[in-house]
Amino acid sequence: MDTGDFRAGDVLSVACPFTPARVERGVTWGRIAVRWPWWDIDSGSDFIHWNGVVALGVAGDERSEPEVRAELFRTDPPPERLTAGDVCRVGVPPTTVHVTAVDHHDPPLETGWLPRPRLTVSVLRRGLSYREFPDDSHLDGTGYCLHPGDGIPFTFDLLLRPYACLRPGDEVADAAGRAWRFDGPWDWTAFDGEPAGAGPEWPLVLLTRAGTPCTAEDARAVAASTASGSHQRTVRDWMSLTRASPTP
Repeated sequence: MDTGDFRAGDVLSVACPFTPARVERGVTWGRIAVRWPWWDIDSGSDFIHWNGVVALGVAGDERSEPEVRAELFRTDPPPERLTAGDVCRVGVPPTTVHVTAVDHHDPPLETGWLPRPRLTVSVLRRGLSYREFPDDSHLDGTGYCLHPGDGIPFTFDLLLRPYACLRPGDEVADAAGRAWRFDGPWDWTAFDGEPAGAGPEWPLVLLTRAGTPCTAEDARAVAASTASGSHQRTVRDWMSLTRASPTP
């Protein structure tokens, strides 16, 4: 998968090879601190002074705090067997996540480490919904933040992209005669001003592509991809993979 190609609603399998790291602090308050093996300290940062250490949430059971359960990185050996000074490996085993937000940064974010991120992809692990996270949490209410291209050797496999045939800003007509604007798989606006209800009825007819006339090829692709199935079926397939509620 192209590391620049992400959309809200995507269901991904994400992984990162396990890499040696040194433990700086054993488990404290549900976190273990390790010397991060992938980033360099950004000595040119004006207001963020990172010390090269990252605190990882320690995986617990389903009663753990949501932000701890959201952690993707794992240590080998497990955190409870590690103390300060130990050498371990840190990485991400193949994990199913869903994308809640995608943000591009120009200029790149000043984070305290190098390389400075140009992209933030917010994700949540299977079984977690964004609604579990308060807006003032370190996850900022949208998910666990990944920065593809920032030096961590993530791999991403796309498992499902709802409405892959559509682009944000597209306008469509549905089988019930309603016109809609598409801003994401769970972000539909009906032009008649009525509540979205169960969503658009398939098949769909592409009217405009992000405000401009659509091509015949694009219209055929949308018609073909929605010729069978339904919006409700798309939601069910997504929930089966994510075990979460759709992000509006």
